[in-house]
Amino acid sequence: MGKSKNTQSKTNKVLKLLLKVIITVVCLWYVSGKIDFAKAGDALKNTSWFYLFAALFLFIFSKIISAKRLNIYFKNINIHLPEWENIKLYWLGMFYNLFLPGSISGDAYKVIILTKKYNVPYQKTTAAVLLDRFSGLLGLGLVLATYSIITLDNNLYITFLVIGSLLAVQASYFIIKRYFKDFISSFAPTLLLGIIVQASQVVCVYLIMAALKIPAHSTEYIFIFLISSIVSVLPLTIGGLGIREVVFLEGSEYFGLSQETSVVISILFYLITLFTSACGMYYVFKSPLKEKGFSDEPLIS
Repeated sequence: MGKSKNTQSKTNKVLKLLLKVIITVVCLWYVSGKIDFAKAGDALKNTSWFYLFAALFLFIFSKIISAKRLNIYFKNINIHLPEWENIKLYWLGMFYNLFLPGSISGDAYKVIILTKKYNVPYQKTTAAVLLDRFSGLLGLGLVLATYSIITLDNNLYITFLVIGSLLAVQASYFIIKRYFKDFISSFAPTLLLGIIVQASQVVCVYLIMAALKIPAHSTEYIFIFLISSIVSVLPLTIGGLGIREVVFLEGSEYFGLSQETSVVISILFYLITLFTSACGMYYVFKSPLKEKGFSDEPLIS
């Protein structure tokens, strides 16, 4: 009976991964059929490496802040993880999420490893990880609402986004206060860090635009990026690849922008994410946690 369940679980994982691969390929095929590759190549000519490296470093900074935000939630449930070890664990999670989508997810790994190490109920570690994700989405929603005021002409859309974001923050506070009391003291600081993370990634995209010689006042690209960030959270493709490019493609058409330039921005941001996440591979073979009572054996033998 147990062997049958394991087989079924493995089959489900393979099918989910296969579905993700198919959706990713279909999205990329759709985008490739809509853009002129010669024009996309022209957009890359004379790219400023200085601004691209600046974008990379700012993206890394945003991830360090994200790790700090998650550690605040951990401390609420008496998981006192040294900050550097927390960052290493966070980077390992990024690697798992992007490069091993059919294996254990980065979030699931954090729950398993910290539940075992600190002897904390897995419900609490799971709640910490999920609330961290949610605080990031709240921050993203608030930044998106701000950019809707700058970018959109439709007052109805602006009103919907602004009021919707503010109501989401208020509703989240009361839900956490009622059902996740251990974490209520972290609501304000984690929300603030969530806003800083999203603002940092917005500046990252501005730097990519600067690298491509795109005027900074072209805020429509930023608005599209924020929408794509929300859509890419959905576990539909491999690391958000494909679905993000579709959003950039359709968004650029809506705003009357260059589709080729828009897709290039998306791909450059993905490559920055890819490079940053790849650095977590080191901790696959060497445990990120070296505290007493914890094995330093590799995660993959």
